Amino acid sequence: MTRRGGLVVAVLSVALLVACLLAAGIGQFRIPIEEVLGSVLHRVGIDGALPLPSAPRADAALWEVRFPRVVLGALVGMALGTAGALMQGVFGNPLAEPSVIGVSSGAAVGAFLIIVLGITTLGGWTVPIAAFVGGFVATLLVYALARSGGRTEVVTLVLVGIAVNAFAGAAIGLLTFVSNDDALRAIAFWNLGSLSRATWEAVVAVAPFVLVGLVVAIWYAPRLDLLSLGERAARHLGVDVERLRLVLITVIAALVGAGVAFTGVIGFVGLVIPHLVRIVTGPSHRVLIPASALGGAIVVVVGDLIARTAIENQEMPLGVLTALVGGPFFFWLVRRTRERSGGWA
Repeated sequence: MTRRGGLVVAVLSVALLVACLLAAGIGQFRIPIEEVLGSVLHRVGIDGALPLPSAPRADAALWEVRFPRVVLGALVGMALGTAGALMQGVFGNPLAEPSVIGVSSGAAVGAFLIIVLGITTLGGWTVPIAAFVGGFVATLLVYALARSGGRTEVVTLVLVGIAVNAFAGAAIGLLTFVSNDDALRAIAFWNLGSLSRATWEAVVAVAPFVLVGLVVAIWYAPRLDLLSLGERAARHLGVDVERLRLVLITVIAALVGAGVAFTGVIGFVGLVIPHLVRIVTGPSHRVLIPASALGGAIVVVVGDLIARTAIENQEMPLGVLTALVGGPFFFWLVRRTRERSGGWA
C-alpha cells in the first residue's frame, strides 16, 4: 500500500470511529461523547479515565439499543462498500453495482416469500435467513446461466443478471399483489431499509460474513489489479480468470446477502462509495477495497443518524435517504464519466 493509500485508510478509520461515537451519543436524548467513551472503557475494564453516563438508564440505552445499531450499520456499510468495489473490479466498469447480478432482488424475493406465507419456523431469524438464501441462490443462478463452454463473459453476466432481476421483480409484484395488510406493511418496511431492528444477535450473525468476505477480497486484490489490464493480459500473467470471477461473485453474494438480511434494501452505497474512493486513491484494489469498506461504513452510520434525528419523534427509512442522496450523485458520476471518456461512442 502506498503512503497516500495508507493515509486515506487511516483518515477513514478515524472518521469511522468519530462517526460511531457521535451516532451512539445522539438520539432522543443526548449522551456526551466523553460519557460514551467512558462507558466503553468501563466495559473493557478501564475505570476512572472518563465519566460514566449520568442520566438514568443511559448506559443501558447505549448497550441495548444504540451500540448494536451503530455496529450493525458499520458492518452493513462495510459489506456494501466492499461488494461494490469487487463488482466494479470484476466487471471492469466503475458504474457497476451488486444488484447487477441479482443478489438484491433475490434477497427481496426470499424475504417477501416468507413474509407472505407467514412462515415463522425460526422466529425472528426466519426472514433474514430467507433473504440471505434468496440472494445467494439468485447470484449462483446468474453465474450458472451465463457460463458456457467453461467460460463466462462479462456482457453475458450482465444480460443474464437483467433477465433474473426482471423475473425477480415480477415475483415481487405478484407477492405484493397477494399480500394481506400485515404482510404489506412488513414488505414495505423491508423494502425501504432500516436499522431499527438491530440487535447484538444480528451483529453476531452478520459479522463473520463481513469480516471473512473483506479478508478474501483483500487477498484477491492483486489479481483484480491484473484483471483490470484485460482478461487476456491477466491470463498471460498467470491469473485463473474464471476461478477469480467465481470466487469473487460468491463473496459479493455473501456480503450483500448478509448485509441486507437484517436491514432490508439500502441502495447506492455499493455504487457511489467505491467510485468516490477511486477518485481519491486511484485504481489499486489494495487500497480501494479497505477504503471502500470504511467509506461504506461511514455513510451508513451517518445516514442512519440523520434518518432517526432529522424529523423529531419519527424515523425516515434509511434506504429512502440513501436513494435521495445517491440518485443525483449517480447522475453526476454518469455525466463525469461520459465527459472524461469523450462520449459513449
